Amino acid sequence: MDVNNLAVNTIRVISAEAIQKANSGHPGLPLGSAPIGYSLFANHLKFNPSNPKFFDRDRFILSAGHGSMLNYVLLHMFGYDLPMEEIKNFRQLNSKTPGHPEYGHTVGIETTTGPLGQGIANAVGMAIAETKLASEFNKDGYPIVDHYTYALCGDGCLQEGIAYEAASLAGTLKLGKLIVLYDKNDITIEGNINTAFTEDVGARHKAMGWQVIEVKNGNDVKAISKAIATAKKETKKPSLIIIKTVIGYGSPKQGTADVHGAPLGSQGIAELRANLDFEYPEFTVPDEVKKALAKYKTIGEKTEKKWNKLFESYKAKYPELAEKFENYLSGKLPDLTTNGNLFDFEKADATRNTSFKVLNRLAEIVPNLIGGSADLAPSNKSNMTGRSYYSAENRTGSNIHFGIREHAMSAISNGIALHGGLRAYCATFFIFSDYMKNAMRLSALMNIPVTYILTHDSIGVGEDGPTHQPVEQLIGLRSIPNMKVFRPADGKETAYAWISALTGTSPTCLVLTRQNLPQYDNSNIDALKGAYILADSNKETPDAILLASGSEVELIMKAKEELAKQNIDVRVVSVPCIEEFEKQSQEYKDKILPKTVRARVAVEMATPDSWYKYVGLDGKVIGMTTFGASAPFGDLLKKFGFTVENVVNTVKEVINK
Repeated sequence: MDVNNLAVNTIRVISAEAIQKANSGHPGLPLGSAPIGYSLFANHLKFNPSNPKFFDRDRFILSAGHGSMLNYVLLHMFGYDLPMEEIKNFRQLNSKTPGHPEYGHTVGIETTTGPLGQGIANAVGMAIAETKLASEFNKDGYPIVDHYTYALCGDGCLQEGIAYEAASLAGTLKLGKLIVLYDKNDITIEGNINTAFTEDVGARHKAMGWQVIEVKNGNDVKAISKAIATAKKETKKPSLIIIKTVIGYGSPKQGTADVHGAPLGSQGIAELRANLDFEYPEFTVPDEVKKALAKYKTIGEKTEKKWNKLFESYKAKYPELAEKFENYLSGKLPDLTTNGNLFDFEKADATRNTSFKVLNRLAEIVPNLIGGSADLAPSNKSNMTGRSYYSAENRTGSNIHFGIREHAMSAISNGIALHGGLRAYCATFFIFSDYMKNAMRLSALMNIPVTYILTHDSIGVGEDGPTHQPVEQLIGLRSIPNMKVFRPADGKETAYAWISALTGTSPTCLVLTRQNLPQYDNSNIDALKGAYILADSNKETPDAILLASGSEVELIMKAKEELAKQNIDVRVVSVPCIEEFEKQSQEYKDKILPKTVRARVAVEMATPDSWYKYVGLDGKVIGMTTFGASAPFGDLLKKFGFTVENVVNTVKEVINK
């Protein structure tokens, strides 16, 4: 048997064996797509198994993440530090081979996939990052940023709206070094795709500005390799390679939905081995395959060594650029908390406006910021005025027109962040974070520092009505592990929110107002701790504690003044970020919210559930328990109880309990 075919069949058999051992998994894709993965890794992919983070590597994304065992076996066979014991431990607790690929968990995995279509959008982000960095740093004879982005997807990925959102933008941006390998087996969980998906995928991608290449025989490694080579020659268009495969190839259930997501069974494994003429012991990579693939580790090391030599020469000729490049990759930043310019605000202003000012001040000192809005930049105040727009004609731009594509925008931003070297942000109305939720969740799952600018944050939207007034979104985002949700009350808190976003390692949401808010003399760096005393009681033990975030801080500050007239002395606590407050020591928490003060009232124009742990059994929350309404903002405040009078009466009520 030809060693290439033997290698492909090895991938197939070991994948099926691992899934069988786990008694869980998806053998269909690895069996059908093994020739695709092998052809890419053996003939085209630039990588170094000895250093999976080698910067100028090609990026490979398995968008169809349910086929994870294909990826794991490829990594193992091509020399990555993923031993066979981990393959055997598929889907088990603490193994390095989880059910779907997880970034930061398994060596060689570029992004967390599983929700279909996400990987395609991530790939678009990585391709954008490659072109942006190349335009800034490459010089004649010094292509220090020069790599491709590959994504392997299936029929399911291309039925998801996010895939077409991302593909449309990729075509517009002419991302010529983006190559999507389409495992077209015409089967999904419910059966043949013709029950729900009969469109001409190739024609649609051509209409979006893609090069489309077809491979009729998905078992032909040479034809697949030739198609990839053709794709690499096209520099002005992304490429879609449609490869006709058979799901579950070689198994007794090949070509059927039954092989998509269930182990083959011991008899099925035996028939697979017989059909593929594979007579080696269980979980064995044949010696001839090992020998043939051993060279890739050496090739990878030589490739990186050559790049390192090129970069050393680049450093000698362009020392300032080289230092800048290294700073981009390391994430090095100055101490932003000491930059007084970031905190300079005088008059009342909406936090979307103060965020705009902070962003543009940051743009002067953080050169690798890149981001944009889903067609709402004038409203989100999310553009960097001193920077141009990134486009097919201008790769140096830092602002991005994402178009009205919220879901893809978020996933593309994930891809930019994952690529390395750039600091990604994106923006939309807070209500539309619902469109972005899955990709935002993946930002948090991967623990990557994407910044989300989310404006028009409450019933303050007013006349646009309940369709545009966020109510349940705050509690939803706050419930995501690793997600920081900042809702600042003034300009300084907004600046600290941005600093937290840029200096942290997790994603951050900046939830911002459209309506003007006052600037507070006492707002300060303790905003980074998530909650702090903005205005204290004159008593050693306050009569009550008022808590709020964002625009409602103004309301409780006014309520404090009114309560003082009635000889009730309260403490006002601004809580811009619950997640950061929860990270503080118990000593700090008790200092801000002493257990001796049980009379507490929290105020927020959103679902009240975030606050009950802070107000306790004796406290109360003034929040939204219904959707909003279409009316002027002032009328809505009265209708829903966000008035000084209601806060004062509620405080008196909890004090007199």
